[in-house]
Amino acid sequence: MSRSTGIRLAAVGVALGLLAPIAALAQSRAHAARKIERGKYLVMIAGCHDCHTPGGLYGAPDMSRALAGSEVGWQGPWGVSYGRNLTPDPETGIGKWSEADIVRTLRTGSRPDRTPLLPPMPWPNVAHMTDADLGAVAAYLKSLPPVKHAVPASVAPGGQPAGAVIPFPPPPAWDAPRASQ
Repeated sequence: MSRSTGIRLAAVGVALGLLAPIAALAQSRAHAARKIERGKYLVMIAGCHDCHTPGGLYGAPDMSRALAGSEVGWQGPWGVSYGRNLTPDPETGIGKWSEADIVRTLRTGSRPDRTPLLPPMPWPNVAHMTDADLGAVAAYLKSLPPVKHAVPASVAPGGQPAGAVIPFPPPPAWDAPRASQ
């Protein structure tokens, strides 16, 4: 092999060595984009926008405020609960939560501060998602633009909500919780 061929081969090797991290970064970004798209899909089919996007319960969700929470409360034996702000706003949303916090909350029904998710949040159903799917949901939520919107605080049973509520009637005998046998 000639000296010039050796130099050229060495230059190609150096170039390939420099390009490898760039290719790995591009592959990593593509994987993250696919994960976020999967999360967006799962959030859509799981009906999250129904309760967490303004207007969702009225058939006209305001997607410019997607998942920023609702001021329509759900009233039942637990009191009144509201669809929380799921955007990464650090003051009014879940901006201080890590993706692991989001996954743990959806898996256990308990927020990082240990307060429970209240009905009608179907976390017992969501908890059956795979780790990969819950991770995708978390990645999607963290990718949203933050929207500053503080939803009303939950109201204890017997308390008076300030705004509109959707009441759950007392359950008929068939649907009433039964004591353990």
